Amino acid sequence: MIDFLKWIATLITLAGALATALALDPLNIYLLNAGAILFLIWGILIKEKAMIAVNAGLLGIYVFGLMLRV
Repeated sequence: MIDFLKWIATLITLAGALATALALDPLNIYLLNAGAILFLIWGILIKEKAMIAVNAGLLGIYVFGLMLRV
């Protein structure tokens, strides 16, 4: 289950990067947010502090970016 979560998060994050490259805005932000949330959950489950810190930070940045658009 944990390995599956990691790979789903990876695929969603890559889809977000592709959406960014193709200028599919705001789809890219939604996908990157979803990827960060899943990686954050994964980091918590495996107790990996670096993954928790990076993805909590990314999620904060992405949410801040979305709030600026409203």
